[in-house]
Amino acid sequence: MDFFEQQDQAHRQSKKLLFLFFLAVVAIVLAVNLSLALVWIWSSGQRFAGLHHYPRGFFILNTFLTLLFIGGGTLVEMFRLRDGGDAVAQLAGGRLVMPSSQDLQERRLLNIVEEMALASGIACPRVYVMDHEEAINAFAAGYHQNEAVVAVTRGTLVRLTRDELQGVIGHEFSHILNGDMRMNIKLIGMLFGIQMIASFGQQLMYWGSSIGSSRSRDEKGPSLQTIFFLTGVALFVIGYVGIFFGRLIKSAVSRQREFLADASAVQFTRNPEGIGGALRKIGGLTLTNQCGSRIDSPHAEQLSHMFLGAARPNLLDGFFATHPPLKERLQRLYGRNVEFLDASEIIDVDAGAGLPEGVYGFGARNFMAAQAATNNSVPGSTLAIIASPGAAKSDIAASDSKTSNLSNQFDLGFGNHASTKNRMPSELLDALRDPLGASAAVYALLLDPSDTQAYAIQTTILQQSATAQSALALSLLPHIEAMPRSARLPLLDLAMPALKLLSVEQRASLLAIVSRLIAADQKMTQAEFVLQTVLDRRLGPLAGRAVSVRFGQLAALKKETALLLSLVAYTASGKDTAAFDARDAFLRAANSMPDLRLNASDMCVINTAATHTAPINTSAAVAVSVNAPDFFEVKQALDKLNQLAPLAKPFLIRLLVAAAALPGERLNPDSADLLSCICAAIDAPVPQKVSEFTL
Repeated sequence: MDFFEQQDQAHRQSKKLLFLFFLAVVAIVLAVNLSLALVWIWSSGQRFAGLHHYPRGFFILNTFLTLLFIGGGTLVEMFRLRDGGDAVAQLAGGRLVMPSSQDLQERRLLNIVEEMALASGIACPRVYVMDHEEAINAFAAGYHQNEAVVAVTRGTLVRLTRDELQGVIGHEFSHILNGDMRMNIKLIGMLFGIQMIASFGQQLMYWGSSIGSSRSRDEKGPSLQTIFFLTGVALFVIGYVGIFFGRLIKSAVSRQREFLADASAVQFTRNPEGIGGALRKIGGLTLTNQCGSRIDSPHAEQLSHMFLGAARPNLLDGFFATHPPLKERLQRLYGRNVEFLDASEIIDVDAGAGLPEGVYGFGARNFMAAQAATNNSVPGSTLAIIASPGAAKSDIAASDSKTSNLSNQFDLGFGNHASTKNRMPSELLDALRDPLGASAAVYALLLDPSDTQAYAIQTTILQQSATAQSALALSLLPHIEAMPRSARLPLLDLAMPALKLLSVEQRASLLAIVSRLIAADQKMTQAEFVLQTVLDRRLGPLAGRAVSVRFGQLAALKKETALLLSLVAYTASGKDTAAFDARDAFLRAANSMPDLRLNASDMCVINTAATHTAPINTSAAVAVSVNAPDFFEVKQALDKLNQLAPLAKPFLIRLLVAAAALPGERLNPDSADLLSCICAAIDAPVPQKVSEFTL
């Protein structure tokens, strides 16, 4: 699955969305002017005899006020949703699930989301549950993958098996990686603006029905009360034509995205029964009580295009439906017609025997382990219970606590491997689920006991500025030092939901302490730069804001591309003075993309210990030695490259991967961490090559 191409398609869909929105606004303006003109003729007792019979500026004022309501409503709603995914989840009635939750069903959900985040190489999304929704449904929301949230209904938690829930989460992660979320939030704001006309018409109807008549019996013509009421009716009808246009717009941009997300869920999990079983249960629940995927929230229509299933299935179905028919989706998944499944709630029974290692982990079920477990198990074992639609909550929790996140390797085509999480000690995992503990883990990642003088300064900084986390950070340090280097960035991914619970002031304090810990030895290493860049992108003041596209082609940022390519080439060489090795890597990558016209003169000499850059002297055999530590240029380059069009970003990633290793070779840990950092900084999925070195 080429996620960059899908992101570019989503960007083009946004342009289509703007065009349809423009047509809807034009149609509403014309309808409002026509309706008010008729009301004016009727209320004044005149016949239409030309535009000169209307007050001066009549149509201009009507048009201005209509545009004011639509534009103002759109801007107000976009401002309300400025916090991205969290704002949308709260609008839908979602409750934030704490990362440290011990509820059995919530723990299972959190485990699956953590596994999916590790596999895709993005920050772990925050998780919400819509407690008052009994249907099976879910959505993902946010402006970009670094601040995404995933929300599920209560029905999804209590009616689905682990495989099915995993399929649903895989479907939502597809929307995160395909770039659908930002477009969906824009659509919410636009449709709210269109429907503002209906809200104003409803208010006029209320005024018209509540105020007394302003005309005496001797006066001719309708009363002000009647004029208000009829004008309100006209605007109300016109405004709700906006729902028609809204459905048209939604159906134009969302139906094919649902087919793509279903296919992606199968690719992620390698188990068509996951998302397939969830969709079949939606159909079964619809047959039983018409609940299915229906959302009862008053904002259901506004958010209907974001959900896994149709939030309001009975409204404007067919050509204007926001989702394809369930049977068509199932036909594409299975290649044949399949029956719907019973969607009864999972009931509590006594816990059975635990599953052997390897039966359940992220992605596809390990069928060989499952078969072995079946052969060696007794009747009523956990394996048999969990595999059934009526699996017990206690058994599911037992399965997650004993066997979730186990090493079950397969090629996802991108991301880290879920086995990374299994290598983390329980004390560290517990700390990552608490805001203060996650902060302590971040500090521990920066401590350097090998430098006695710097370490003493760092511990003093912690004792003075982070007293509550100081002791915990020191206690976590041995666990972190014992971990493979490849697991350190995934550790940050897992810590993100807890870190995002910090207040704005606490986040600022965390980032400030991180800067002081890095500066303790008066230099910045590349590993420290990687850590700080990821934290700034995900927790900084602009972390939750949308990034506009300003550059359509990678060639527009040739200088910035050359700088990053030089840094990756020197990192891959493993030696600061290996100018020719790094230059060979640089030129090898440059030759793979001749359209950029990069040559040896574009390469920068980079002392990866000091991190100052300078143009290379191509006649010299040794790199220039520079002592001033400065990653400022690299940070500026990343900020600009993040404004690339979605389809231009994969060219950059492929270029950097080509410099990092020859085809068939594995990356070294420093190169893999640097590429992961760059992907986080430009909101891009981690490529497969980055994860291969951990195997």
